[in-house]
Amino acid sequence: MTGPVHAESPSPQRELHALVLPAGPELFRAVGAALDGGPAVLPLSPSLPAPALRAALDALRPTRVNGVRNERGVGVPEEVAVVIATSGSTGAPKGVQLSAAALRASASASLRRLDARPGERWLCCLPPSHVSGLQVLVRSLLGGTEPIVHDGFSPEAVLSSGARHVSLVPTQLRRLLPADLSVFKTILLGGAAAPPGLLEAAGDAGARVVTSYGMSETCGGCVYDSEPLYDVDLKIGDDGRIRVAGPVLFSGYRLRPDLTSAARDGDWFLTSDLGALSDGRLRVFGRSDDVINTGGEKVVAAAVAAAVAEHPAITDAVVVGRPDPEWGERVVAVVVSPAPPPLDDLRAFVKERLPAYAAPAELVVMTEIPLLSNGKPDLAALRYGLAREP
Repeated sequence: MTGPVHAESPSPQRELHALVLPAGPELFRAVGAALDGGPAVLPLSPSLPAPALRAALDALRPTRVNGVRNERGVGVPEEVAVVIATSGSTGAPKGVQLSAAALRASASASLRRLDARPGERWLCCLPPSHVSGLQVLVRSLLGGTEPIVHDGFSPEAVLSSGARHVSLVPTQLRRLLPADLSVFKTILLGGAAAPPGLLEAAGDAGARVVTSYGMSETCGGCVYDSEPLYDVDLKIGDDGRIRVAGPVLFSGYRLRPDLTSAARDGDWFLTSDLGALSDGRLRVFGRSDDVINTGGEKVVAAAVAAAVAEHPAITDAVVVGRPDPEWGERVVAVVVSPAPPPLDDLRAFVKERLPAYAAPAELVVMTEIPLLSNGKPDLAALRYGLAREP
């Protein structure tokens, strides 16, 4: 068996500068320069723990780190403008290489779909080390504006920012309620599926919410309100996985042509998500690697979480599979609730909506769902066990 291949494309011609910086003007200028042919950038959060930062730098090998030459650094292909480090919680992080053309195609299609006009400012309160925050910067560049940048999330600061457009994850949107959300022309919502009731509550608060689906490899959201953006093509493979094609696709994984080859089928990118297409509209079921195998039955965790979240006593829910000596995996519902229902009641509620084997075998109640820095639930922490809270 051979190990991972670490060769890069022949004769890379462009430097890659790692910028361990907070969100702000310096990073915004560096991204703009990268899109215009300057050094490519690898934005990294200054809040990364030292071991995680070392792992990212070791795996992605930028030529400079905050301006200091890295002797082990390797350049990037000429077309690459930005490298986004994906989560390394289960190993060394991958670097998703994004070209200036792909980033511009994505941002342009986004602005067009949202009817975001030149001069309308965006608020960036997501980390620009993740593609969702980065794309706020790129949309601002294309719209000819300076983004309003918040290093972190404060509901009060968001509501008083004066921005016309903002990109949020569901947890952030929930924390803005029940304030008047008509102050924004658009709330672009991504990162995770919106739980039942959240979109309706936001609409009642005056929000125009546009849901998005995408990932780093597609320059962020490439499907808005279930319909693909301009020039983006979708199809479902025989394995049920969503495939994406179009000008928004990444240029490959940094120093990992083996992973790049495995993720591409000609012009198509093979996502890890299961879904279905009907009349050109996409329905996302959940990640293929989040399928829980319990007693020989396959359960899509996201579908169970959606059913659990419909319970009137539950304000937030995530479902994971945990090892079980009898069933292989058991279905575990992790919920936020001021008055949680008994497990038997919740199981009966879910059985009205899904097959009996999908009903949670365990209920964990928490004060809030633990999140990663990109706003998504920390599934690894939940899957491998956190102490129950009273």
